[in-house]
Formats: sequence, structure tokens, C-alpha cells
Amino acid sequence: MVLSATMIGALLGLGTQMYSNALRKLPYMRHPWEHVVGMGLGVVFVNQLVKWDAQLEQDLDKMLQKAKEANERRYFA
Repeated sequence: MVLSATMIGALLGLGTQMYSNALRKLPYMRHPWEHVVGMGLGVVFVNQLVKWDAQLEQDLDKMLQKAKEANERRYFA
């Protein structure tokens, strides 16, 4: 999963930079270092998004478990 998220982030950053150059009617590879920076930022963004999603799922499970326990205490105690 980490490798696929990294590749998706790199492609997102590269695509964003190439799209930006295309909109301004510049050569696609005008400043190659900008593509590297874009790819790096895309990798960081997507990996943080995956971590956030996993943490969100854990937090939701905890909240649902607490709500279930509260309902059981309220109605079955």
C-alpha cells in the first residue's frame, strides 16, 4: 500500500507541474527541479492522507464502540 500511495503521489505532483506548464504554454520540462519538488510534495501529501484515513477509521471504531456500550448500559442495565 505504501508503494502504491507513493507512486500515486509522485504522479500527482508530476502531473500538476506539467499541467501548470501546459496552461502557461511553456515547455513541459522547463525547470526539471520543479518537477522533483512537485513529486516530493505529492508523495508527502498522499502518504499523509493514507495515514489520516487509517487514524480516522480507528477513531470511528472507538467512538462506535463507546456509543454501543453506552446504549447497552442505558437499556439493558
